[in-house]
Amino acid sequence: MVDIGKRLTAQWKDAVNIVLGLWLIASPWALGFVTDRAPTWNAWAVGVIIAVAALAAMVAFNKWEEWAEIALGAWLVVSPYLLGFEMMMNPTINQAVVGIIVAGLAIWSVMATTGTAGRLMR
Repeated sequence: MVDIGKRLTAQWKDAVNIVLGLWLIASPWALGFVTDRAPTWNAWAVGVIIAVAALAAMVAFNKWEEWAEIALGAWLVVSPYLLGFEMMMNPTINQAVVGIIVAGLAIWSVMATTGTAGRLMR
């Protein structure tokens, strides 16, 4: 049986990741890069996936959702360079910061549910 305290700890992190996913979806308009195709579509696609994975983790926690968020966070950090918009400061900084936070919270959730870092892959 899952300890209630650990589950609640994991859920607040997932709630933050839902908000960050929604922020990514809105950020092209809020930060004024909606006319730039690559960063806009990247923000929309990854934002939707992050929000859905975090929502799924809140409903029924599975480590795969957290691992998906870790991978998506890493993608957000490197994607400006791989998609060629690294010279655009608003989307690059936004996506890198959101990526670091999403991945960090997902790692924290995985570690909190396993009890130790040595059992992350179970």
